[in-house]
Amino acid sequence: SQYPTEPPDCLVDFPVQFVLSWMPQNSLTDIYNQFLAALQSLKEFWDAMDEIDGKTWVLEPENPTRSATARRIAIGNNVSVNIEVDPWHPNMFPECYFLGADHVVNPLRTKLNNNMHLWDPEISLLQNLKDLLEIDFPSRAVSEKNDFAKDCGICYAYRLDGTIPDQVCDHPRCGQPFHQACLYEWLQGLPSSRQSFNVIFGECPYCSKVRKSHEYE
Repeated sequence: SQYPTEPPDCLVDFPVQFVLSWMPQNSLTDIYNQFLAALQSLKEFWDAMDEIDGKTWVLEPENPTRSATARRIAIGNNVSVNIEVDPWHPNMFPECYFLGADHVVNPLRTKLNNNMHLWDPEISLLQNLKDLLEIDFPSRAVSEKNDFAKDCGICYAYRLDGTIPDQVCDHPRCGQPFHQACLYEWLQGLPSSRQSFNVIFGECPYCSKVRKSHEYE
């Protein structure tokens, strides 16, 4: 109702804020041209994310929007890496954390830390991750998402209230994944469980001889 004194509302699917420069003499064409310029400035980011989406198995988000800056990428059975990418610097080292059993995740953390100096902003984000972790991510051409998207061992579902299993038993012969909420409720119900600050200690529902600790929010 304030147009053209004020600009019209602009809704964009961007990972950053779309800052519109506007003066009363501007037209809708000016908005369109600014939008095109903003698109071009984010091309490198979207190219990096598109390569990940096209060449790896992304577990989360299931259907990423153009504004999504995080990806949870399958590495193997019940192990994945979550990356958070800076839209303005997509080829710089992203925030990374691993999800999976300690005996699988710890060697990956070690490789990442030891090889961090090898990060090369002149090559793609995906290739850098491969080089630092010394792995090939499971390819969409030779594997199925079901190979990595395992159901929770308590509720027997994959997706629960928008979340997927993100807790894994650390025992090498188990490795069963669980939803954090399911596991917390399970451990709370065990008389043998004990709690210390934000960690609850209890027995895995599958390999009850092994006592594990699980953080919760």
